[in-house]
Amino acid sequence: MESSTVSSKYQIVIPSGIRKQLGIKPGNQFWIIYESNYIKLIPKYDIDQLFGTLKGVDSNIERDEEDRI
Repeated sequence: MESSTVSSKYQIVIPSGIRKQLGIKPGNQFWIIYESNYIKLIPKYDIDQLFGTLKGVDSNIERDEEDRI
């Protein structure tokens, strides 16, 4: 588990190991969510960055006739 300290400007540093694992670069943006005494940082991705991330996912789904539009 990594830790970080809040600066006098209320900023925190994301430890380098986590930045490398997530591919975080300067200028990346995050959604910040507060839940039950903890904070979640969720990276915002540009739609172009997500292209190809679902490659290989099986899109053939058995559906009932009533589920179709």
